[in-house]
Amino acid sequence: MPKKFTEIPLVRPLTPLLDRINDPAILRELDNDQLAELADELRAYLLYAVGLNGGHFGAGLGVVELTIALHYVYNTPNDRLVWDVGHQTYPHKILTGRRDDILRIRQEGGISGFPKRSESPFDTFGVGHSSTSISAALGMAIAARMDDLDRRVVAVIGDGAMTAGMAFEAINHTSHSDANLLVVLNDNNMSISRNVGGLATYFSKIWASRFYNSIREGGKKVLKAMPSAAAFVRKTEEHLKAMVAPGIVFEELGFNYIGPIDGHDLPLLIQTLSNLRELNEPVLLHTITRKGQGFVPAEQDPIGYHALNKIEPVEDQAPPPPPKPATPKYQDVFGSWLVDMAEQDPDLVAITPAMCEGSGMTAFAQRFPERFHDVAIAEQHALTFAAGLACEGKKPVVAIYSTFLQRAYDQLIHDVALQGLDVLFALDRAGLVGEDGATHAGSFDISYLRCIPNMVLMAPSDENEARQMLYTGYRLSGPAAVRYPRGTGPGAAIDKTMTALPLGKGVVRRRGKGVAILNFGALLTEALAAADQLNATVADMRFVKPLDGALIHELARDHDLLVTLEDNVLMGGAGSAVAEYLATQSIITTPLLLGLPDSFVDHAPRDRQLTAVGLDSDGIVASIRQRLALGSAYRRWADPA
Repeated sequence: MPKKFTEIPLVRPLTPLLDRINDPAILRELDNDQLAELADELRAYLLYAVGLNGGHFGAGLGVVELTIALHYVYNTPNDRLVWDVGHQTYPHKILTGRRDDILRIRQEGGISGFPKRSESPFDTFGVGHSSTSISAALGMAIAARMDDLDRRVVAVIGDGAMTAGMAFEAINHTSHSDANLLVVLNDNNMSISRNVGGLATYFSKIWASRFYNSIREGGKKVLKAMPSAAAFVRKTEEHLKAMVAPGIVFEELGFNYIGPIDGHDLPLLIQTLSNLRELNEPVLLHTITRKGQGFVPAEQDPIGYHALNKIEPVEDQAPPPPPKPATPKYQDVFGSWLVDMAEQDPDLVAITPAMCEGSGMTAFAQRFPERFHDVAIAEQHALTFAAGLACEGKKPVVAIYSTFLQRAYDQLIHDVALQGLDVLFALDRAGLVGEDGATHAGSFDISYLRCIPNMVLMAPSDENEARQMLYTGYRLSGPAAVRYPRGTGPGAAIDKTMTALPLGKGVVRRRGKGVAILNFGALLTEALAAADQLNATVADMRFVKPLDGALIHELARDHDLLVTLEDNVLMGGAGSAVAEYLATQSIITTPLLLGLPDSFVDHAPRDRQLTAVGLDSDGIVASIRQRLALGSAYRRWADPA
């Protein structure tokens, strides 16, 4: 049995076996007793590393034995190992030459918290979203077959990710292609929140049947020479499976189903994987694991220990500062508004694709369980489900991360916007998100939303605006979205009274001369700080669509330079919308557009990310002064007198 830990070590543990392993090839030289010891060392080191920096936690603890077994049996990286989501890959990174690098994971300049192809040849597929592993692995398996390579391909997918339709699309294609592919279903009854849905319930009720497995193999051996009995045997096997295990689902889809087996039994895992490596067909191995395995607090609270912040040693901690009033996170502002709105309107229905806690919906789910729907990791279904509710006069609110809404773009256009349905999108994690990096950054939502007809798009600059905009969007006819960032805002006082904002109207927050900064969203504090240095005007535009044309006219008339500011990519963003508006109105001015660059921004603390892309106050001032200097040079060139 794995060693149990009750505390996170603050001093690096002794790991003599682990210290020898800089490549899985060394791992394959160990004997069974050493592998068990290695598992304990790896778990201890993982606890230390995450305590040192923070990061994803419970999922990695749950796959320690599985990770060791996979690298022991398969000749990685020649054999391809494809992980789903990536939360569980810290042990994989440690065993593949990044043992020391893990101590700076998710830090600026350090390694990513997710698999990343540019980081290591062992990271065969970059990932951060769920349910992609089987599709990617199938592509790799077919490519190996086309090139006649002796290569095995393994996809490791959690039961939470298996709730997404994309996983079953890949399974269906795999059986059709008859590819040499192993899918390991890591069943821990968890994703980030607890799994929901019929499939997850099915998994949670099954047990390992030795009786079934013994007669399955024994019966095949006895009856394989009796062709007349083949059909009978096959049907009997299917019905028996249907009674004791979920394998019938996958076998009907063309997979050879094996399991379930104990995912923490290292010798059993190695023996099973060694046998499966010799097969040349689609196989699904069902393993039962425990999220947070080996660390007692994480076993007892798998949701709370999905990820951790850095653990500070007691002796290094400064005396605590005087307590400050708690500043709510934007997700908490949304959650509070959702409960208040539901108390007023019995037609409100809240929907999330497996992000109840992350989206701040726990209180609503407890208060209004009959109006709360966690649809599992199924963003496409979430939107069309909301559309169906709206067709019948309900008022659905879809709480979804900006980066996850990308996965349901067709449903957003075809099922919601095209029909002009009343669906409100609470778009969390808009803009840069810090240590989670490019896979989770909401860098594109302004661009992909503002081009959709019937859509209203709002960007609050503080917590109170977020609350009032949610109310505004809820009361509108047709689809509306409110995009807000991760974490806390500037600490604005929140008015519990809900008041609809005038549609498409911004407000001037500071009056100055010469330069006008048109701010869209969460960078207002940076804009005001920059304006203080430049004596510039600052407008909080509030609405990306519809734009406040009258305010743009006024600012263009009274200022020499218009500057747009947003935490979205520049191409197709709010600045582009302003430039398009100026062109259609024949207003002759060349605005300075400031936003995210045409590149993916690496993980780092959010303030460091803003500095890196020139969107902190100093960067804004520098860009404006550079433009003003260019303008002066141009005027001197055009009029030398």
